[in-house]
Amino acid sequence: MSRKDRSRSTLPPRRVRPLRAAAVAVTAAACLAAYAAPASAADGGEPVVSRGVTIPAFYNPPAQLPAANGALIRTEPLPLALSLPGLDGRPMPGTATRLMYRTTDSNGQPAAVTGAYIEPSAAWKGGGARPLVALASGTMGQGDQCAPSLALQHPLTATPETVSIGYETLSVYRLLSAGVAVVVTDYVGLGTTDRLHTYVNRVDEAHALLDAVRAAHQLPATSLTPDSRTGLYGYSQGGGASASAAELQPSYAPEIELAGTYAGAPPADLTATMKGIDGSALAGALAWSINGFAQADADLRDVVEANINDAGRAALKDASTMCVGDAILGYGFAKSTKWTTTGKSLGEIIAAEPKAQAALDKQRIGTLKPSGPIRVATGTQDDIVPHSQARQLAVDWCRKGGDVTYDAVILPNLGDKILTNHMVPLITDQGDAVSWMTDRLAGKRSVSNCWSMPIQP
Repeated sequence: MSRKDRSRSTLPPRRVRPLRAAAVAVTAAACLAAYAAPASAADGGEPVVSRGVTIPAFYNPPAQLPAANGALIRTEPLPLALSLPGLDGRPMPGTATRLMYRTTDSNGQPAAVTGAYIEPSAAWKGGGARPLVALASGTMGQGDQCAPSLALQHPLTATPETVSIGYETLSVYRLLSAGVAVVVTDYVGLGTTDRLHTYVNRVDEAHALLDAVRAAHQLPATSLTPDSRTGLYGYSQGGGASASAAELQPSYAPEIELAGTYAGAPPADLTATMKGIDGSALAGALAWSINGFAQADADLRDVVEANINDAGRAALKDASTMCVGDAILGYGFAKSTKWTTTGKSLGEIIAAEPKAQAALDKQRIGTLKPSGPIRVATGTQDDIVPHSQARQLAVDWCRKGGDVTYDAVILPNLGDKILTNHMVPLITDQGDAVSWMTDRLAGKRSVSNCWSMPIQP
């Protein structure tokens, strides 16, 4: 049975276990709006098929999880699709391990998260122990077949039902070529088959990223040591994850000292970001946001269920198993006004409901001082993850005394709402982002430019 065809519930999905089968059946029958709950395959259960792609059994979480955050649940070798034998016999750019580890979600519940650790073949020349970067991927989608760890093995997944491109491979490999070890998180619910991916949930993403660092240090036979410096790296969805992790590190993972954080095009203000996404080429990401928050927050879920029409319900259900490629093809330039009973956009509806708006406001990044030096980069023409709200994040952090380096990526307008204004800065700024990060990992001091924010674009 395919994941796409399973029944769905708007209630926050939990692991489906044999002892709970009856309760789950009753709950599913009671949910009239069925659009967001994922198929579930307990450890050793039947395979999950998401839009024609069979998810490896590795991604089925076990019934019981370890007690400690970051604890390894299982590992296996991960073959990198883009790999060559080196002169010394070691594969280039490195040797990868697929991993599953425990984290805690935004509701305080344990969750299994998958990801990948890559031990680089290149030597680290920055002095000291080999450093580690925890990389948070940009938007990949909401279907389990879109998981970043799977993209390292299959950079291009293309079936009649889904298209996924592992575009973060470039940033991963640039870090590896500098001798930096990299651990990649798949986020909560992306890859793991027991729950839906909570897209752009700042707490879930931050915890998953910080726990990936903990998990990497537990792997045997790596070159990491307790003295290895740690960096966080991400763009777009990943920029929000790394930014949030830098804020939450002191309370959630105080033992992890951050040498530096790169937050590119971070969606710090989801109210503004929803407006940018709605009607754009990546309008499907709006559905992913609503699906994820409807799963995690009862107040927002109730507002969505009260205002969504049949077309919207079908779109949310359909998008929940999509990757970026099929979302662009299926829902590119869609407007959420077509998904509601009133003809108002989902953003307008949420803004008019105090409890629903409060749920989004809880996702705001910039309310806490980030730990360690942090670099915020944003394209001045970005109209998907709006430039103004990313710049405001830098301003907010500067006012809190953060060690902020702000870089505005100045480019001409490359086309309204077609993703180019958002994606081109990812490439043009990547060299500077990696260089800034490796400098921090080498122990070089950063220089904040908060003083210049009043004159920065």
